[in-house]
Amino acid sequence: MEFGIQFFPDIGPDVIPADKYWDESLRLVDLCDALGYTHVRTVEHHFQPYGGYTPNPHLFLSAASQRTKKARLVTGAVLPVFNHPLKIAGEIGMLDAISGGRLECGFARAFLPGEFDRFRINLDESKARFQEGITQVRELLKNENVSSDGQFHSYENVTTLPRPTQKPHPPFWVAALATPDSFVNAGKMGDSVMAIPLAGGKMIELMGLYREAWKSAGHKGNGRIMLAFHMFCAPTDEEAVEIAKAPFNRYLKSLVTAASDWTGGSSSKDYPGYDKIIAGLAKENFDTQRAKNAAWIGSPATVADQIADFVRGAADFEIASMQVNFNTVSYEHAARSMRLFSAEVMPKFT
Repeated sequence: MEFGIQFFPDIGPDVIPADKYWDESLRLVDLCDALGYTHVRTVEHHFQPYGGYTPNPHLFLSAASQRTKKARLVTGAVLPVFNHPLKIAGEIGMLDAISGGRLECGFARAFLPGEFDRFRINLDESKARFQEGITQVRELLKNENVSSDGQFHSYENVTTLPRPTQKPHPPFWVAALATPDSFVNAGKMGDSVMAIPLAGGKMIELMGLYREAWKSAGHKGNGRIMLAFHMFCAPTDEEAVEIAKAPFNRYLKSLVTAASDWTGGSSSKDYPGYDKIIAGLAKENFDTQRAKNAAWIGSPATVADQIADFVRGAADFEIASMQVNFNTVSYEHAARSMRLFSAEVMPKFT
């Protein structure tokens, strides 16, 4: 198994200023090569404390690429629904060049109604915009002199620059939350899939759908799955819980708050059952997530047991992408956690 780190800010300027948050994050990236973390990842969200500090993941990853010379740079994920494909393709080419060909491109549909409202985009266009956007970006990266007469974006005889360093283009990932179609479609397209095991046991079924779709489409290999976890490792369970419990619960609260429109009346054919998904997440907390081994928090021995238990239950995934400085977890605590995890936990699984 590979282990990498991801940055998902869920705070606003009244909690931690953006310059302090990103300075501490880049200092954590400095540790990756020596400690064996294989990727650095960040998200795209807008306007709210839940992810709003990173409206363009390519910007942070460009800086991160200069602080690690080995780790892959993963967008987790760019949202085509809010971006023009010509701009996405150009930014991908630029970051792939800056990083020496270490970029991996994650894409997602977006799922927060508040973001759609502010961009004046209809929730019911989500699937169509995502499919058109990722298809157009793929073609723009693979080919020159590209034309497309899309429903949302059209252009003629365009070659985006820079051309990708990796040929035909960097690897593609598709982010999926809990909708089976998202996992199936990623498998059919031959893309890797990134997911969050907040749904507990359902993730096993969803990963199985992805693998089956991959094989049925005739792709070589078995695909790749990256799962996201919160991770905090301390010398004792008691210390880990004392430091990480409150920040973890605040993270969950920020997610539910950002998505509360789903339980407040928003609905869309493109997001069936999201009111129930968010209502379910509202019942989750530090203890329930730890019990499901979806949050790896404790002493090195405890964290190793949590990972082993999760792997025995879910088994089939290749990469763990870990939030290490979630909410108000400080640089000092996160750095110590990363070092301890690398020394005492990682060798058991790599």
